[in-house]
Amino acid sequence: QLQLVESGGGLVQPGASLRLSCVAQGYTLNFYNVGWFRQTPGKEREGVSYISSTGGSTDYVDSVKGRFTISRDDAKNTVYLQMNSLKPEDTAVYYCAAKYWVIDAPLSEVEYDYWGQGTQVTVSS
Repeated sequence: QLQLVESGGGLVQPGASLRLSCVAQGYTLNFYNVGWFRQTPGKEREGVSYISSTGGSTDYVDSVKGRFTISRDDAKNTVYLQMNSLKPEDTAVYYCAAKYWVIDAPLSEVEYDYWGQGTQVTVSS
């Protein structure tokens, strides 16, 4: 059973950077598409970014384009989300998720089969 563990969240000031990590345990991340999602209380979970199983394709929600970068290191079984120029509206619990092989709507949470527990990101002065 694939298990995902997120880390790297925290409290930062606007304009700062954070790098989130999503580590796969119990199974290799090879052949898995990985997405990052975020959720705030009372709101739907939002797809933030995605990277394909090969790393050759990525996507981002418009609100983070140019500020966030997703990458993967399969040797370390890890996917990263580098977040720069953070804004208060980026405050949320961030989750990573994985889907094996084929994915149709990579920023849609219904596509994904495996989820981590989340890591809190708070951007505040």
